[in-house]
Amino acid sequence: MGIELITVAIVVALFSLMALGVPLGASTLLISVTTAYFAFGSNGFILVTSAVTKVMDKQALIAVPFFVFMANIMERSGVAKELFNSMAILGGQIRGGVAVQTCLVAVILAAMSGVVGGEIVLLGVIALPQLFRLGYDRKLSIGVLCASGSLATLIPPSVVLIVYGAEANVSIKDLFTAGIGPGVLLALLYISYVLVRVRMNPTMGPVFDAPEAQLPFFERLSHLKGLILPFLLIFGVLGSIYGGIATVTESAAIGAVGALIVAAARRALTLTGIRDAL
Repeated sequence: MGIELITVAIVVALFSLMALGVPLGASTLLISVTTAYFAFGSNGFILVTSAVTKVMDKQALIAVPFFVFMANIMERSGVAKELFNSMAILGGQIRGGVAVQTCLVAVILAAMSGVVGGEIVLLGVIALPQLFRLGYDRKLSIGVLCASGSLATLIPPSVVLIVYGAEANVSIKDLFTAGIGPGVLLALLYISYVLVRVRMNPTMGPVFDAPEAQLPFFERLSHLKGLILPFLLIFGVLGSIYGGIATVTESAAIGAVGALIVAAARRALTLTGIRDAL
């Protein structure tokens, strides 16, 4: 069988297992082991184990569980929800403002977690009901969440960039630096699209009707306390990297500890929350 047919068979098998509800990790493991066995016989098992050992020996990957843990703690402590509320109030009564704030919150969440899937789920739980309640267009709302949620792929500390850097032997710090510009540019493009779209069709993006959003601008600034702790955490993680104080792995540990401190400061740190995050 040629390499083309083998590739097609692997892709079809992967999607079939995922469609049946088999977890992604189990699916990829089963397919890789099976393919290695059919291609190389019993020696294929040696190939699989050596590949796994090579990956597990990359210390940079230690940062991944730290950043995932940090994201989980921030979600369960209510920081993300307060962050969204503060940003929505800051936007005031700009048409399409809540969708714009959702993009901005996605950028901040990306800088706090670096986990794409978790960020999209979090935005779906927090922002989507609000967008639907205000009467935003369904397709626009879901599109904004999916597009802005994917920014965690580029904006540091991106778990994807960590894995790529470890595999390609490229400086993760350089990848982080290179990802900021495209990530921010995409966010600005999403925001521009929303503003133009709701201007063309006002029914797609109503005005935020909360009483706090109707206050004068300087009075709305008093509601920005929800931004203080997230920005301190982001500064601690990214500042330690770019300041040369800590490596990416060490900064991930700083972020994990910082998330615990933030949750404790909000009196939202519980044993149940820590267990669920772990």
